[in-house]
Amino acid sequence: QAQLVESGGGVVQAGGSLRLSCAASGRSFSSVAMGWFRQAPGKEREFVATISWSSGRTYYAEVVKGRFTISRDNSKNTMYLQMNSLKPEDTALYYCAATQVYPTTSDIRYNYWGQGPQVTVSS
Repeated sequence: QAQLVESGGGVVQAGGSLRLSCAASGRSFSSVAMGWFRQAPGKEREFVATISWSSGRTYYAEVVKGRFTISRDNSKNTMYLQMNSLKPEDTALYYCAATQVYPTTSDIRYNYWGQGPQVTVSS
């Protein structure tokens, strides 16, 4: 069974940095691309970034462009999200997900999901 396991959430002050990891495993797991989404309290889940496994091409939401960097290590089946210059409005549950479509910002196109660690940015 495919599984995505995230790590790296936590609490940080505004202006600080955090790095999230998402390790994919399972015999049935295969995907073309991976993505990060986030959901703040009382808000809908929103797209953050996506990356192609094969080419490494990336696509970002405007709100994080220039501050967040998505990357992957194919040898480890692991994706990362480096978050710099964090703002209080970045506070949310962050989910990694896998898709057969690149690029896509629509969460209905993603068919495997991680557990969503909490990222809290204090002002």
